[in-house]
Amino acid sequence: MGKVRVLVVDDSVVIRRLLTDVLNADPAIEVAGHASNGKLALQRLTQIQPDVVVMDVEMPEMNGIEALVEMRKTHKRLPVIMFSTLTTQGGAATLDALAKGATDYVAKPANVGSVQAAIAKVRDELTPKVRALGGAPQPNETPQATAAAAPKPVLPPVRKPSLAAGRVEVLAIGVSTGGPNALAELVPALPGDLGVPVVIVQHMPPLFTKLLAERLDRESTLHVVEGAAGMAVEPNVVYVAPGDYHMTVSGRAPGTRLVTNQDPPENSCRPAVDVLFRSVASVYGSHALAVVLTGMGKDGLRGSEVLCEAGSEVLAQDEASSVVWGMPGFVARAGLASAVLPLKDIAPEITRRTKPTIGGVRRPVPVSR
Repeated sequence: MGKVRVLVVDDSVVIRRLLTDVLNADPAIEVAGHASNGKLALQRLTQIQPDVVVMDVEMPEMNGIEALVEMRKTHKRLPVIMFSTLTTQGGAATLDALAKGATDYVAKPANVGSVQAAIAKVRDELTPKVRALGGAPQPNETPQATAAAAPKPVLPPVRKPSLAAGRVEVLAIGVSTGGPNALAELVPALPGDLGVPVVIVQHMPPLFTKLLAERLDRESTLHVVEGAAGMAVEPNVVYVAPGDYHMTVSGRAPGTRLVTNQDPPENSCRPAVDVLFRSVASVYGSHALAVVLTGMGKDGLRGSEVLCEAGSEVLAQDEASSVVWGMPGFVARAGLASAVLPLKDIAPEITRRTKPTIGGVRRPVPVSR
């Protein structure tokens, strides 16, 4: 395939140059055009036919959210990455953009100390997303190994229910690219009397995770909070891992509590899904249910292996409903998932598995296919 063609939209000449230099340095990417506001960006769409748009949120004349709404009228599936400031206002605007159809976001570098550090931060965070959403392989990967570019795989049979699996006592969710929208659909669809705690790792920076938790809390019957060290892990409460901290669980119920740390990133992520899943397996053994949703990379794969070894079950989102079928794809291809489901079917499946009683009598939970 040819290079991924990118339209860069930002009112700052300095930022446009930085993004252009970083993206053009990647052999799989070319910046095909620029625009200084949303109105000009809409005009450039038909002129250059980009594969991916990288767009600022705050711009004069027409801001990024306004432009995004107009783009979605004619380009419903064009990947759009919002490039936003790491502030309360910027974070809230970014979540608004995601709710209105943005595919993903990257936070603008702040307080990194030097131009070189800013360039490195943008390169490490933006370039892999442009590659994935544009259908290019990541470095040292073949196109078939890239979730966004892979042909429809032949999946192994879904994993049979573990004989050791017991009553579900916790729900653990891992998600990345496309996650805020996936969680906005999934979490509000769960019943307020789910009966178990929910622990979530969404790859997001600090502040954004707090805003995400607050937004989910407003939309859900379950109580949603940003996790913090020492919090009691209680039924019918959803805990979102805080940005830049790994989150784990420790101690058996009813004394289970959250633990956070800043140990080195895993899979280039902090928080990391693998870290959370390993701790869930250690604390809950065969009494956990895990869900791996849309996301780039393979974070969650090793943790899912540990959970399966402990006798717990793992659900994976299917390719058609994922923004990027990386994380759930790796779990499904490894044969670790007991069900591979469209996003809309995951909340009912969770509810069925966490509340498997009729008239107080436990009923068997058959495998979904």
